[in-house]
Amino acid sequence: METLIASVFGEVAVLLVMAAAAGFVGIALRQPLIVSFIAVGLIAGPSVLDMVRSNDQIDLLSELGVAVLLFLVGIKLDVKLIRSLGAVSLLTGLGQVAFTSLFGYLIGLALGLGHIASLYVAVALTFSSTIIIVKLLSDKREIDALHGQIALGFLIVQDIVVVVAMIALSAIGIGATVDGHGGGSVLTVVTSGVAMVVLVTLFVRYVADPLTERLASAPELLVIFAIAQAAMFAAIGDSVGLGKEVGGLLAGISLASTPYRETIAARLAPLRDFLLLFFFIALGATLDLSLLGTHIAGAIIFSLFVLIGNPLIVLAIMGAMGYRKRTGFLAGLTVAQISEFSLIFVAMGVSLGHVGEDALGLVTMVGLVTIAASTYMITYSHRLYALFEPLLGVFERKGTPREPNDPGAHYHDAYGVVIFGLGRFGTAIGLRLAKRGTRVLGIDFNPLAVRRWRTLGLDCEFGDATDPEFMAELPLQHATWIVSTIPTHPTGLSHEDTRTTLIQLSRAIGFRGAIAVTSHSRQDTATLEAAGADMVLEPFQDAADRAVELLCGATPVERTNIPAIETEEKPLA
Repeated sequence: METLIASVFGEVAVLLVMAAAAGFVGIALRQPLIVSFIAVGLIAGPSVLDMVRSNDQIDLLSELGVAVLLFLVGIKLDVKLIRSLGAVSLLTGLGQVAFTSLFGYLIGLALGLGHIASLYVAVALTFSSTIIIVKLLSDKREIDALHGQIALGFLIVQDIVVVVAMIALSAIGIGATVDGHGGGSVLTVVTSGVAMVVLVTLFVRYVADPLTERLASAPELLVIFAIAQAAMFAAIGDSVGLGKEVGGLLAGISLASTPYRETIAARLAPLRDFLLLFFFIALGATLDLSLLGTHIAGAIIFSLFVLIGNPLIVLAIMGAMGYRKRTGFLAGLTVAQISEFSLIFVAMGVSLGHVGEDALGLVTMVGLVTIAASTYMITYSHRLYALFEPLLGVFERKGTPREPNDPGAHYHDAYGVVIFGLGRFGTAIGLRLAKRGTRVLGIDFNPLAVRRWRTLGLDCEFGDATDPEFMAELPLQHATWIVSTIPTHPTGLSHEDTRTTLIQLSRAIGFRGAIAVTSHSRQDTATLEAAGADMVLEPFQDAADRAVELLCGATPVERTNIPAIETEEKPLA
């Protein structure tokens, strides 16, 4: 083994093999891959096998993965929606930071940590990992849902607080040498940030469209340009004190208005996943197990505080602002962990002599517990909501005025068909049914999809197919069909399959009509039929069967004169 890892290539090869093996075991045990990859970092790190020697190379891949991830977030960012969610993002983000800092400080004092150590730990607990949360929400296809967009908004607020906190240390001369975040006053960084925003605005207005159109003739060059854009902006952001994350995000936003953004995103997604593997390995390798046993009791208390207290404050703030308890709960779960910046921040205190190694060990253990636990909490968020829903009524104002719709408020007609999932397929079905005179109601958990349906003149509601309360309020008494075009959950876990949940909830509330669901595999089809689906639609198979009939001489049916739906398939439930 020593001979194999003597070179950087051999070391990376061994880490990849370990990651593949750990990922296989994790999938077999139905565990998120993030936990498996962090475990690889722990095992390969100095506390166990001490295999990670090429820290610079692994950190480089890790940082590039971070830049690409935030680039892809930015390229899909709907600026108008973020602007409309600005108030809740700002108030929730700052409220959570203030709450966690204050009560974390008091808990630290109660545990006997001392004023300075308590302050460092409390501030460290306010940071949530944008990278992990974005990855989890993207995997669940909930980054475009209302709670996903709100979470992204207040995570950006958190990131700004992180930057400000580290810049403040640098500005007073006590953190200038830590992790490259020093060297520059607050004024300099703010000026640089404004300059980058102006640069992005000018690029979007005058350069982005003609440049990407020219590059699109060579798809490989378009991808290389996108990677270069992400890396360059991340490097500029890091050099001026904004951080790689903000730079990568701005790079994505600079290309978000181009017609080729979906092509770029699709081609970069596999690269993102590969590079993020090294981020999680590097994160696990930084966790020193020898420091984890110093404050076990304190780590348990702080972990429970982060896992329970942070979601509750988000839930309370969003409830006070008029959002439904379900939206607040799902958004709140995203802040139930601390981030890699928490470790960096406390490490700054250690290097400056403000706190001891035991404080770093405490925060490290809290990080390990909360990252692992919150990963499961976000992954199984809908099941957790169903479990705690009876206790959450206190967090919801009557009428939920800030939600896109008040379920049940606009139902004036008897609908013959109710469609869940308003992407391309669902929209095409809805338009054709409407043209035949059928009253159709569309349901989606993506505010953009709801808005798009309304522009097409179709009735629709914002809602979640897995929410029992919402399902009970739907006008299903006259419907003959419920149609779901929602695809399977990307993890393939049957207990997280929205389609199965929809079937069960529909029957539980007394729906007596027929249920049709969409499948993209024979295995899924059998599972859905066993779950009670009356019809399973297989779009690709059905289209192929009809094409063969036409090729073999069947009489063509007159085409419905409806334009193609220019939208990405993003049903979120």
